[in-house]
Formats: sequence, structure tokens, C-alpha cells
Amino acid sequence: MDCAFELAKKQIASARSYTLTLLQDIDDDQWLTMPPGCGTHAAWQAAHLAMAQYGLCLFRQRGRSDADRGLLPRGFVKIYGKGSRPDPSPEKNLAPGQIREVLARVGAQAIEEMEGFSEAHLAEPLDEPYAVYPTKLGAIVFCAHHEMLHAGQIGLLRRLLGKPPIR
Repeated sequence: MDCAFELAKKQIASARSYTLTLLQDIDDDQWLTMPPGCGTHAAWQAAHLAMAQYGLCLFRQRGRSDADRGLLPRGFVKIYGKGSRPDPSPEKNLAPGQIREVLARVGAQAIEEMEGFSEAHLAEPLDEPYAVYPTKLGAIVFCAHHEMLHAGQIGLLRRLLGKPPIR
């Protein structure tokens, strides 16, 4: 299998592990906290990462699937997708436990489906717009980069919530 693909899968796993470490000790009652000067909260960050992984590693790879109905709750993409804005209102967000479940489900499904991708599949072009790279492999590579970008935001958010740094 393609060396770049194997590296991308490892980077996705590493990025997710780091993200989960960053989120681990943020109490549920802090998930919607937007500290002064900070335009985001942990709930939006985690949910946005689930939505992005779905988009890059599943939808952009094979389109919609019947299995998708069980991955993302109704309205999830609108609330947490590209171009959405974090809203600290509890009624406008899923509960932290629900977001953690979606993050885990999407991550597991992405890993499962990626195992079946061939080199020919990975070389296929993406329809525009695409984030950085014009191939299906490029979407997978970008998934890890995108997650680490948001991990940095979660790291800053942690500090603003009074949490110690992880690394």
C-alpha cells in the first residue's frame, strides 16, 4: 500500500489521540464556556472535528451511505460544519457525552472504511472545492492537518479555562 496513505492513517490516529487527551479533563459544565476574547468552546471544536473527519474520510471518499444515518445526528453539519459559528447556548448544542459518542463513531467508521481503500481509489480526483490536495488521498492527508490545527485551538481554550498544558 502507498507509503503516504499509511503515514496519513497514522497521523489521523495520532491527532485524534492528542485531541482526546486535550478534551479529557475539560468538565462537561465547561464544554460550552467561551472565555473572554475566545470565540469558541470545546463542544464546537470536538463536534467540528467529527464533522470534518466524516467529510474528508468518508463523504469525500464514497459519497453518502446508508450507514451515515447512524453517524451524525440530524442538524449536526449545520451546527458544527464549515462556516458555522460556536454558540454557547445549551439548547443549540448536543451534550458533551453525545459529542464524544459522535466523535468516536465517526473515527471508528473512518478507520474501518479506510482499510478498504485501494491505491487506484486514493489517486482519484476530488470534486471542487477541496481543501488543499486534489485527490482522495489528499483529503485523508488534510484530515490529520485539520485536526491538529483545531487541537491547537483546544489547547489554548484549555489554558483559558485554567487547565494545565498537556505538552
